[in-house]
Amino acid sequence: GIFINQSEYVKDLLKRFGMENAKKSKTPMSTTTKLDKDEQGKPIDQKLYRSMIGSLLYLMASRPDILFSVCLCARFQACPKESHLHAVKRIFKYLAYTPSLGLWYPRNSSFDLHTYSDADFGGYKVDRKSTSGTCQFLGNMLISWFSKKQNSVALSTAEAEYITAGSCCAQIMWMKQQLLDYGFNFEKVPIRCDNTSAICLGKNPFHHSRTKHIDIRYHFIKDHIEIGDIELVFVPTQEQVADIFTKPLDEQTFSKFRMELGLCEIE
Repeated sequence: GIFINQSEYVKDLLKRFGMENAKKSKTPMSTTTKLDKDEQGKPIDQKLYRSMIGSLLYLMASRPDILFSVCLCARFQACPKESHLHAVKRIFKYLAYTPSLGLWYPRNSSFDLHTYSDADFGGYKVDRKSTSGTCQFLGNMLISWFSKKQNSVALSTAEAEYITAGSCCAQIMWMKQQLLDYGFNFEKVPIRCDNTSAICLGKNPFHHSRTKHIDIRYHFIKDHIEIGDIELVFVPTQEQVADIFTKPLDEQTFSKFRMELGLCEIE
């Protein structure tokens, strides 16, 4: 198979920012961390903070496990405070604990397209916007992932999950078109979602009177369900891999999902 990692780059980063001998951490962010603007906090060197964030953004090409943490910290580059720097250093401590981690693409993997879609309802403390997280697999090989703050404030968990599923559907349509050029045609690609209300909404969005406020552009997912391009499938929360892109997780859950993403170490 193919193993993609940036272990040498990680070692250079730790050395550049003086973190090679720092106390190691088993997760990139604590479950109790709730970052905000911290207007009363102590200001820090903006150049240093932005340099650290920029270096981590480059690393995310092979390390989806730090995606959520880095993206959250990156939102405070305009006026970083000491609390934000502390959160970034926690990511570096995690990298010191897992310097050789990378993505493994086994040669004998199956080639079925499937995805996970999840949202953290109102999780961003500053403006209470939800965070969308999705990941796309070919067999057990991770090929696409993202974590992004939603553009508007969701009024319910179902709405936040539905908006995320819409974004995931758009990504699938693009991927299906690309794979078609290589002779692969997929029908009813499953989007695994852990919210039954969002699944019902996707199948019949106009049946629910309390969902009229949802932007119509997200309703295109219903059309693709009817055509047979995709299907919304329920998955229990404890098996929702996309959770790793929406919120900080405890050590056990984080390790489990990290493994399911195909992240491992090869000597």
